[in-house]
Amino acid sequence: MIIRQLVYLDALAREKHFRKAAEACHVSQPTLSAAIVQLEEELGVLIVERGRRFQGLTKEGEAVLAHARRILAEADMMKESIAELREGISGRIRLGAIPTALPMIAHITAPFSSRYPEVSLTVLSLTSAEIQQRIDDFELDVGLTYLDNEPLDRVISKPIYLESYVLLTREDGEFGQRDTITWAEAAELKLCLLTTDMQNRRIIDGIFRSVGAAPRPAIETNSIFNLCSHAGIQGVSSIVSIQLLEFFGVPIGTKALPLVEPAAQRTIGLIVADRQPFAPLARNLLMMTRPVAEAALPRRPIVR
Repeated sequence: MIIRQLVYLDALAREKHFRKAAEACHVSQPTLSAAIVQLEEELGVLIVERGRRFQGLTKEGEAVLAHARRILAEADMMKESIAELREGISGRIRLGAIPTALPMIAHITAPFSSRYPEVSLTVLSLTSAEIQQRIDDFELDVGLTYLDNEPLDRVISKPIYLESYVLLTREDGEFGQRDTITWAEAAELKLCLLTTDMQNRRIIDGIFRSVGAAPRPAIETNSIFNLCSHAGIQGVSSIVSIQLLEFFGVPIGTKALPLVEPAAQRTIGLIVADRQPFAPLARNLLMMTRPVAEAALPRRPIVR
């Protein structure tokens, strides 16, 4: 068994197509197919369901894939460690962030890039479930996600900041002269909220349930920017994080009212896989990122 065979298997599982997998690996399709067959012969199991097209992996193939991804991840970590000893820190970090935390990404990436200019970073907007799954599958190095709402498995975490919530509504609307609004009052409004596959929405639904309310949003979106833009429409309000408005400002013609009773908060932080050996780049990013309360970041006032 050689590493190249495992690389081909991983590519095939991702692309779900022999030709596309071969192109991703920069080899011919016969070369990739022959390597998979050779791996099957060496292990004595059928890895790929046979057919005219790729039909998926067998049960044994899924088990082989899990081991293959672990071996490939450890091989990458070995290369990173050796490169760090020989040349200093270099390589690539894959960082996944929940959409509501994207405004905070620069707080993490900018100091790291300044200190380690030879390291490239790829930032992806993902749901919390996708972050957990991709870390499990060795497809992400670091995640920025909620830490205290839904369970996380097999990860090491570091709190970065507390997410708080405001109602974004028109200045000339019903609540334009108010300084705060309760969750129970907000539940009666025509709301624009994130879609239910987003953990932020599940958090907000949970807070509403805690006060005996069950709003029926008029508009649902998977974009935090759509939340802000819809709040400018007559009769529509949105629930957004204070952090989003502190970094991008309150849209013209709208007002941000802190949501109270309760004044809810959720912890957002970095997670990395709890496995050994610990990836050097992920370790360094986790160690040097400071909680926002300690970082003295510039912020925009949200109250006009």
